[in-house]
Amino acid sequence: MRVLAAALVGIVLWDSSRLDLALALLLGGPDGFPLRNAWYLTTGLHTGGLIASWAVVSALCVGVWFPRGPLARLDAAQRLLLAITPMLAVLTVSSLKTISTTSCPWDLTVFGGVARLVSHWTLAGGGDGGPGRCFPAGHASAGFMFIGGYFVFREHDPRIARVWLLSALIAGLVLGGGQQLRGAHFMSHTLWTGWICGCVGWTVEVAAALLRRAATTPNPMAVRREATSAID
Repeated sequence: MRVLAAALVGIVLWDSSRLDLALALLLGGPDGFPLRNAWYLTTGLHTGGLIASWAVVSALCVGVWFPRGPLARLDAAQRLLLAITPMLAVLTVSSLKTISTTSCPWDLTVFGGVARLVSHWTLAGGGDGGPGRCFPAGHASAGFMFIGGYFVFREHDPRIARVWLLSALIAGLVLGGGQQLRGAHFMSHTLWTGWICGCVGWTVEVAAALLRRAATTPNPMAVRREATSAID
């Protein structure tokens, strides 16, 4: 939780720095983004990244019943969490995108579009005049959605947990970075997506821990009845 809190502070500082636009201006201009339709970003990183990501999710789902490798160190409930958490993370990010009034960088007037630059936290005034639905970064969630696996593994194998977390962070940053090169997102969009996916993973683990504790804690009424029967 402390790491998530520290990350939140860092993202808020970045968000308020206006470095998003400065970075985007290095990649595009009034004529748009030169790499918007580059095949290695659209077909290779975008489409290929999605296919690879969901292939991993499919493998995790199969691993619930047929565990192999590191999955064999987890019980069935933990393997189920490992498979479900990525889907919950993606669903959360996708849901937020559907209500977002923030448009993509390539939709801004400074890059040849129609939208004006406003904070993605601006909820009043009808948005930025563009199509919206571009915050947080959906494609980056295809990598960041696996962050939750860190919370599943950390008590059983800290080494695997760290490798899992690092892999998810790298995947999310690479996929998000590819979209930034195309003009589809700002850096802050990617950073917020990573933080949201981390929060989803942490929340699922906390909820699972509470359920396990409730299941193993004796019912006071049942204990009292058993004690009464024993006395009788």
